[in-house]
Amino acid sequence: MSDTGFEAALEAARAGLAEGGIPIGAALVRAGEVVAVGHNERVQQGDPIAHGEMSALRAAGRQRTYRDTVLYTTLAPCAMCAGTIIQFKIPRVVVGESRTFPGELELLRSRGVQVEVLDDARCVELMEQFQREYPILWAEDIAE
Repeated sequence: MSDTGFEAALEAARAGLAEGGIPIGAALVRAGEVVAVGHNERVQQGDPIAHGEMSALRAAGRQRTYRDTVLYTTLAPCAMCAGTIIQFKIPRVVVGESRTFPGELELLRSRGVQVEVLDDARCVELMEQFQREYPILWAEDIAE
């Protein structure tokens, strides 16, 4: 595992929260090097599809292939982000936690994506605190 990739995703999540947004970060890594980092920008950009994973992929720009990358994300990907991972054939996703939101891990696995859940206490604490303090914003993010 690239500690650098996961730590970059976690730092991005914290940055998103500091900007008044939702604390979900992601990093795209190739050969142990961080290609791009992003965080959920739905609030900041007023963009309903600017989830953390989408933001990282947008920051990466065009890539000839994603088949040699790993996507690190602080929270289990939603259906939209899972679909994007499947579409671009990202073979491996490392998830900070899936306790506060289960996401679509089984969908990813059913499509051959290797999924590793770290159950990182920092990610759990960050999301639990956010969900307690901003329940309406969280519900909006997951379309509840």
